[in-house]
Amino acid sequence: MDSIDTSTAHPARRYNYWLGGKDNFAADRASGDAIAAAFPTTRMAVIENRHFLRRAVTHLTRDAGIRQFLDIGTGLPSADNTHEVAQAIAPDARIVYVDNDPLVLTHARALLTGTPAGATAYLHADLREPERILADPQLAEVLDLTRPVALMLVAVLHFVAESDDPYAKVAHLLDALPTGSYLVLSHGTNDFMDPATRAALDEAEGPAGGFHARGLDRIERFVAGLDLVAPGIVPLAEWRTETAPPQRPAAADIAQYAAVARV
Repeated sequence: MDSIDTSTAHPARRYNYWLGGKDNFAADRASGDAIAAAFPTTRMAVIENRHFLRRAVTHLTRDAGIRQFLDIGTGLPSADNTHEVAQAIAPDARIVYVDNDPLVLTHARALLTGTPAGATAYLHADLREPERILADPQLAEVLDLTRPVALMLVAVLHFVAESDDPYAKVAHLLDALPTGSYLVLSHGTNDFMDPATRAALDEAEGPAGGFHARGLDRIERFVAGLDLVAPGIVPLAEWRTETAPPQRPAAADIAQYAAVARV
């Protein structure tokens, strides 16, 4: 297992901090506080992202009949993990989690506690290496890639730089999935953000940064050739909100797009 670097903030641990978790270190908290100071609705955005995951998994399990999920960039265990949402509806649902943070690996047992009728597994791997993910024997033990799979890329692609060609990585994963599979996507954007806020965030993130917000035109590239599920690519807090509180956050407060698309 890779060693845990506590001196550098990691997205999974920072996300855990914003959600009120305890699996984070001083560097994660300092980075999280700096970003929240520049973008005061950060915690609201993180919570809304979690609510989107729950709505998307509920829709796919209940309405689309999906029973298999490949969740990449899962982060540290929290409320409403993919397997909890899916197996509450379909106890036979099968989930493979993937993350590159060694701390997530130490908590993998919490992610692997599912229903007896279903199955869960955890892979310590990186989205930038889709061939390694797909070739892992544990994935083959849990998921049948001849049957539909929901590929979950929730709040992870904005940590992949353009130089790493995230579009090719997503295409590689989707090419391995059969017709009837789905892509679930949420992604940070600057489209709703004023220049002053963006400049403050750039300063808070520091030179290492690691966050790559994308506009609608680039996010559309991830779903090119797929059939978008209504309402299409929309501000995250507006995706299928029939069961959400009527007062929805403004797009500028969440600064993310969301979409679900059928392969």
